[in-house]
Amino acid sequence: MGSCTSAALRGVLWGARAALVADGLELQMKSKTCQTLYAYWNDVRQNRLAPRRFEIEPSRIAPILSETFILERLDADTFRFRLAGTRICEEFGTEFRGTNFLDGWAPDDRISLMRHMESLTRQGGVGVLTFDVKTPAYGLASFECLLLPLIHTRDTIDRFLGALSRIDGPQTRPDDRLAMRRLLSSEVIWPDGRPHTLIASQQRQIPIMPHVRNARIVRVDRRQFRVYEGGLAKSEAPES
Repeated sequence: MGSCTSAALRGVLWGARAALVADGLELQMKSKTCQTLYAYWNDVRQNRLAPRRFEIEPSRIAPILSETFILERLDADTFRFRLAGTRICEEFGTEFRGTNFLDGWAPDDRISLMRHMESLTRQGGVGVLTFDVKTPAYGLASFECLLLPLIHTRDTIDRFLGALSRIDGPQTRPDDRLAMRRLLSSEVIWPDGRPHTLIASQQRQIPIMPHVRNARIVRVDRRQFRVYEGGLAKSEAPES
């Protein structure tokens, strides 16, 4: 009896949670692909900052797999495509695997995206981008891009599960190569309605300032180094 009641309660709570998520998605995302991927990612995540890479099962998102991708963060300026769905590559007329997500944008947009990606990496938010691309013969096409943080081998966010889906504009031919992308908007979604408690607690911590020892300046070949004394403390002269 108790187990049945618990199962029923979990079902009610899950239904309420799913309804709230659906309401938020309806306001934040336009494409069905992004909505579906977000719901799956959030289900795997549960109440954590982000799920682990190995927890993502492609079979669970098979209907939208062709519009999904995975990024690897190498540094603040490089988010490399490790995988990119066939539909994405066909839309843009190129193979994305091995390329940098931050390439192909106008200089100002690239800087904005670098800041956006660093914010997602540090705080575990979900990124939603919209952008235009000029097609060779049919005018502008609009796309929506979803960026979902993942944790790989370390306990930091260094992967992103993403979706890229057309939301407006003409269809392109397979041999079309889309031109430079123009960023229209970039938003952050907090799955729990606010930054994760893990991030909030880290931000409240007061850093411990190291003891600053005496230092000397050393110049070598026009470069300058600050050298700190290490090891035992300097001995003092004996009292007379």
